[in-house]
Amino acid sequence: MSIKTTFKWLSSVASMSIAIAISTLSGTAPVQAAETLVVRKGILESSISVADLRSLVETGKVPDGLQSYANLLSSEQRSQIFGALKAKIPLNVVGLSSLLNTRVGTAILADLTTVIPRRDGAGVEALRAALVLGANKPEGLSVLSFIENYPGRRVVVDLDRAFAVLANLNTGFWQTQRFMAAIAPQLGANKTALNLPFDASQAGPNAVQILKLDLNDTARDRRIPVDVYWSKAATADKPTIVFSHGLGSVRTDLRYLAEHLASHGYIVAALEHPGSNEANTNAAIVGQSRLIAPQEFLNRPKDISFVLDELAKLNKTDVNLQGKIAIDKSMVIGYSFGGGAALSLAGAEMQLGRLKQRCQADLITLSLGEGIQCAAAGLPEERYQLRDQRIKRAIAMNPTTSLLFGETGLSKIQIPTLIVAGSADKTTPALVEQIIGFPQIPSPKWLVGFVGATHLSVKDPSTTLDQVGKPSTVITGDEVVGDKAISIRNYIKAISLAMAAQLTTDADKYAVFLTPDYAQFASTPALPVRLVTEIPPEANAIVETFIKENK
Repeated sequence: MSIKTTFKWLSSVASMSIAIAISTLSGTAPVQAAETLVVRKGILESSISVADLRSLVETGKVPDGLQSYANLLSSEQRSQIFGALKAKIPLNVVGLSSLLNTRVGTAILADLTTVIPRRDGAGVEALRAALVLGANKPEGLSVLSFIENYPGRRVVVDLDRAFAVLANLNTGFWQTQRFMAAIAPQLGANKTALNLPFDASQAGPNAVQILKLDLNDTARDRRIPVDVYWSKAATADKPTIVFSHGLGSVRTDLRYLAEHLASHGYIVAALEHPGSNEANTNAAIVGQSRLIAPQEFLNRPKDISFVLDELAKLNKTDVNLQGKIAIDKSMVIGYSFGGGAALSLAGAEMQLGRLKQRCQADLITLSLGEGIQCAAAGLPEERYQLRDQRIKRAIAMNPTTSLLFGETGLSKIQIPTLIVAGSADKTTPALVEQIIGFPQIPSPKWLVGFVGATHLSVKDPSTTLDQVGKPSTVITGDEVVGDKAISIRNYIKAISLAMAAQLTTDADKYAVFLTPDYAQFASTPALPVRLVTEIPPEANAIVETFIKENK
């Protein structure tokens, strides 16, 4: 879940709320309709000229009127504030108006009225007007255009409340850092020396080919594109592997991994989910569709089961793949929103009672991952079981689990499962979305923690090119991608190959890649890797404290 087009629709207003708060933390804010920004701290107030802020944005130079404030900030803080003021939010008037009329939009507006108080009690109306009018400007919606269109000559910001909103918005992310520090391996002279039989991160000897399919599930009116990666080494002795992409993304999310597995003789089917792919999100941004319909939480696992059905037919008819597709011993790999689908297919039970209650209030405190799960509140039943018995192993990378599977849903998983988490993931904070639920999962299971990895680190580099220069906020930015994430992708290649091999006669030969020693071996000073099968005692206290404080 930019997080490319992933999460754009939901994150836009959340990012706006944070940017406003960030800009007010230091005395940078509105311009034009309001003439003055008043920053209030207790009984103290400071006034800043809106015209000076406009000058700052247009010239990049700090005006004399802001120099005293700028001197109080580090160069990094000044850069962050300048970026927040200039950042454009990709919502047009229609899309923004639709969002502000939802429960999420209303909750965000209500919370922001405590940051930008008004004596006349018209805070919600003023915020709504400033957002819509700002979006209608030629330059588009930004913190600056919001401020310029805020009704009234003064914009008053309560600094204490701004800090409180920021502190509550994504607490799981910050607690994750404490947890990862507790389990992170110590690198250096004592780095584990392993006598590996081979390098599982290297490509196999076989040339990879891609078969493109355009499948149509007439029963559900779902057209599902599929890329089938294969090589001449493919045999029915190896499991078929199915990929489920993230929200607002495409089936090439993990192309590097599909090519890697196929080069080793595995058949990999990467499908695209029509109700939650990039095309659907782009339509949602301009108000032409919903970001995510509740039914999509059911449709995604069903898409994968449908593709397995179609691959079974292909196994009987395709000249190249006939007799080589092992449907009854498949493995699923899901990323982000697709990770939740992978867990559902592994047997995790969707339990929506707590989700429906949680999503009725305090929505501004949710991370993006939690906010996306709230869409499932529209499903009519309390419980759903979507297990596909043909799937024998599951890998869920940065999955969303905190609300979707309730108190015990993950305990229903019936197959060996590997969870991947990144310590710097702001979208699906590891502690909330992957770590707290991990003890529920029956063994055998593995939890991989990348210390310093972000939400997009495991993705194919071709899908993260837009991250260069993205401003850092509490919920987005600072993504570790491209060349910086090579060691992460290499580890993912090795461990995914090892998981698949556990369903073959080569299981013992690949078992070493599923050990803590190999995780230590694959670590780099910049990006340590940790693998555990149970949460160690020294880190469990952090988990228990977080659960207690957030009940």
